[in-house]
Amino acid sequence: MRKAVTVAALGAAIGLAGVARAQEPAPGRYAMQKSDSGIARLDTQTGEVSLCQEKDGQLVCRMAADERTAFELELDLLTKRVETLEKVVESGGAAAKRDLPTDEEIDRTMGIMERMMRKFMDIVKDLEGSSDGASPQKT
Repeated sequence: MRKAVTVAALGAAIGLAGVARAQEPAPGRYAMQKSDSGIARLDTQTGEVSLCQEKDGQLVCRMAADERTAFELELDLLTKRVETLEKVVESGGAAAKRDLPTDEEIDRTMGIMERMMRKFMDIVKDLEGSSDGASPQKT
């Protein structure tokens, strides 16, 4: 008997939630359980728990207190990040500027690359010489 009442209450809650929402949730998305203070609704996709009560013929759901706190903390962090990024954009700067290499660093890098290319080309010449039947020459 108790099981039948729970199933009926769950069915009624789902029906009322469908009326309250314009868009139908995915089948099986919510799991509901009757509690002393109303109905606990678990969103199986997000893990969010809401406490629902019937008021004026409608099912009204609110986030659980501990999830509300976590939600507000995340919202505060995101708000601070947005404000920081907006300040950077307003000042005309980029979020993270990298320093360009100095002329000395570029010259040093190019010198290293040039030596590598010369050695590579010498190897290629040696290999071409050895494929013609000639003995490889060392420079």
